[in-house]
Amino acid sequence: MKKILVVEDNSDVRENIEEILQFSGYEVVTAQNGKIGVEKAIAELPDLILCDVMMPELDGFGTLRILSQNPNTMDIPFIFLTAKTEQSDFRKGMGLGADDYITKPFDDVELLDAIQIRLKKSEHIRNSFDRSGSGIDSFYNVARAQEELKKLSENREERILKKKSKVFEEGQRANWLYFISSGKVKCYRTNDYGKELITHIYGEGDFFGYLPLIKDVPYEQNAAVIEDATLLLIPKTDFNLLLFGHRDFGIQFIKILANQVNATEQHLIDLAYDSVREKVSKALLSLYEKYADENGCAKFSILREDLAALAGTAKETVIRTLSDFKDEGLVQIDGSNIVIEDKNPLIHLRY
Repeated sequence: MKKILVVEDNSDVRENIEEILQFSGYEVVTAQNGKIGVEKAIAELPDLILCDVMMPELDGFGTLRILSQNPNTMDIPFIFLTAKTEQSDFRKGMGLGADDYITKPFDDVELLDAIQIRLKKSEHIRNSFDRSGSGIDSFYNVARAQEELKKLSENREERILKKKSKVFEEGQRANWLYFISSGKVKCYRTNDYGKELITHIYGEGDFFGYLPLIKDVPYEQNAAVIEDATLLLIPKTDFNLLLFGHRDFGIQFIKILANQVNATEQHLIDLAYDSVREKVSKALLSLYEKYADENGCAKFSILREDLAALAGTAKETVIRTLSDFKDEGLVQIDGSNIVIEDKNPLIHLRY
C-alpha cells in the first residue's frame, strides 16, 4: 500500500483529501503545517507528498527546500496544492524541484490522476536508477537498449582503492562517472597554501564526478578515499547518452545537481557566519547522515585533519571542540572513532 503525506493547514481540506485517498486504497499521514510536515516526511518516508503552499510556521516552498536537501527525502515525488495561480509561483516551485501543481478547487479524479501519474514515474525512475548495487545493472540495462552502447557498457571498470588513495585530481581530464559500491570518498579543494576544504563526502550508493562531464571540462576539484572503497567507473559516453537521451534519467540527475548546488551554497554561508561550535556540529551531523544505522546510531573513524577540512577550521580547534562535546555528552570518543548515539542534542546545541 502506497503511503501519502498530506501537508495542509485547512482542517476541512486536509480531512477531505485524507478521506478521498483512504477510499482509493492509500495509507495517509497528515500534518497541519510545514514544520510538522518535514518531521513526518523524515520519520515516515512516504511514497508521495501533497503540500499546500501558503501555511503558517513553514510554507510549502520552505518545506520542499528542506526535504530536497535531505538524502532520505530528496527523491520523494512532491505535488503542490495551491489556490494561487501566478506564473512566478509555478516557476519558484518547479525551480525548487516540485513535480506538479494542483490548483484549488480540484475534483477527486484530477487529484487521483495526478497522484497515480507521479507514483508511476517515481517507480520507473527507481527501476532505472536505483541507488544500490543492483541499480548499476539497471543503469546499464537502459544503456544496452541503445545498440551503439552494447560494447561500451560491457567494458565497465571496477576500481578498489585503499584509504587516502586519490580518485582524481584537479585539472585531470574527466572521463568517468563514479559510483560507490562501498566505502567513502571526499571531494575537496586546496588553496595556495595547501589547506584543504572538503566540499562533499559521498558514501555507498552515491554517484560523483558528474559535473565536469556535464560541463565538458577537466575536474575542478580533487577526490580521495577516506574509507576503503570499491568504485564502478561508468564511461562518459554512456553517461552523456543516457543524460540527454533518457528523460527520466536526466530529470533525476538535474535534481541531484540542484540539491548539490543548494547544499554547497548553504555550506559556504555556514563557513562564513557560523561559530566554531556550529561549524563542527554541522560537520558531525553531515557525517552522521552517512553513517547512521537503523537504530539511529553512527560510529565512524575520520582523520581530524579531514574533519577540520569539512568544518572549515583548524585541526587544533576541532580537537578542542570535540573534547568539549565529549564532556557535554554530545558525542563519544572511542580511540579514533567518533560515536553519535542521538543527533538531536547536536541539532539543538547551544552555541
